[in-house]
Amino acid sequence: MAGALSLPAAAQLLTPGQFKVGMEISYPPFESYDGDKVVGSDPEFSHLLAEQMQAKAVFIDTRFTGLILGLSAGKFDAVISGMYITPERQKQADAIPYARTGAAIMVTQDSPVKPQTEQDLCGLKVGLQQGTVWVGMLKTLSDTDCRPAGKAPIVVQEFPSAPEVSQALMSKNVQVQMEIAGAAHMFAQRTKGRIIVTSSTLIYPQTLGIYVKKGNDQLLSAIKQAMTTLRANGQYQALLEKYQLEPVPAE
Repeated sequence: MAGALSLPAAAQLLTPGQFKVGMEISYPPFESYDGDKVVGSDPEFSHLLAEQMQAKAVFIDTRFTGLILGLSAGKFDAVISGMYITPERQKQADAIPYARTGAAIMVTQDSPVKPQTEQDLCGLKVGLQQGTVWVGMLKTLSDTDCRPAGKAPIVVQEFPSAPEVSQALMSKNVQVQMEIAGAAHMFAQRTKGRIIVTSSTLIYPQTLGIYVKKGNDQLLSAIKQAMTTLRANGQYQALLEKYQLEPVPAE
């Protein structure tokens, strides 16, 4: 395999020749099932990384809230699942930045409210997937912006998965759904107009990360080397453009 990296030690990977990646496979366009095939930006990126490390990518479907715990427990080598880099997560695992994105705001087509920014969410009931960083961000926004301005607070309701949030939105159990932009536009498209995106700019822009178990410095180094190669050969940029993600500076 021309240009592929030689792994410093087989102990880098839980199973020699397999790059086991934890992800919640219900989150298009990042990861979802097409029949029995796992498709999306994260699986494609995982395959590219695995190829550089002379391994095969294997995907382990795990609830988003259990991904970092599963990584620490040795269930997979890495987590690549549309997961933002946050200080809290970095205390539990090492992170390699690989792309930037942000949130989008969605409502039903017939909704009387059409919020365009996070400030427009004051007084609204917002549905979020469990474990997302926006839970804390919206609470802070309520305390620092909504209440001081004499507006009602943001009411956050969490659901196990993003599709379940969309169902709650269409059932009028929540007024707004906030989701990563790429996923939001795909969800809206799949509902054929029943859900629309009302925000025109990214909400809370953030960096997506590849998470590796603390102490696995050899794998961390190998992934960084693979990233360098993918930047140089153009595959990294092509993948970002395909999925409308923004690049992060090279380390």
